[in-house]
Amino acid sequence: MKKEFKKRILSSIILLPMVTFTIIEGSYFFYFLLILTLYISASEWISMTKRNSYKLIGLIFLLISFYTFYKLRINSDNNYTTLILIISICVLTDIGGFIFGKIFKGPRLSKISPNKTYAGAIGSLIMTISSIPFFMFYNLLDDNEILASTLFFVIVSVISQTGDLIISYFKRLSNVKDTGKLIPGHGGLLDRIDGIIFAIPFSYILLLSGLFKNIFI
Repeated sequence: MKKEFKKRILSSIILLPMVTFTIIEGSYFFYFLLILTLYISASEWISMTKRNSYKLIGLIFLLISFYTFYKLRINSDNNYTTLILIISICVLTDIGGFIFGKIFKGPRLSKISPNKTYAGAIGSLIMTISSIPFFMFYNLLDDNEILASTLFFVIVSVISQTGDLIISYFKRLSNVKDTGKLIPGHGGLLDRIDGIIFAIPFSYILLLSGLFKNIFI
């Protein structure tokens, strides 16, 4: 367990700065990362799922998800902070779930994924909400919109956790532990971004609705 945890931390230390750089830099760096990530995710999904109908539905969803990823980055203001914030929520959701789940354990959240517990789900929300003052301090969120920011963070965190469970369900159907072996300590790329690919399109819809447009600076 400790060995896998060390691999998980090391992989994150390497990957997170690289992904953040490509999102901030934009241009060809971002396009390359987006296309490469889509290709690998689609390949893992096709290899993992057995039914052709599932393969098709999953591929369509991935295309939609990555398109909204593109739209959130390449907008009229060429603003990358919103996208980084959404990804940060997903990362904090994973960290909170992992830490609280390991410390408090307790009953499982679902039969779909034996590692997911109620403690982990609550910990994900606590970790996510507690990060709001940090983002406000660095002027990434409007400190006059605390309630709206909290609601947005909670919704995105819940969607990210739901996405994690959905991918876990399909892994269970296919009788596999991971979607691949690309990332040490994490499994496949799809294992790493399962929550993000669900959070991005739903966040895009929320932002299009205009309900949360004032929380970002």
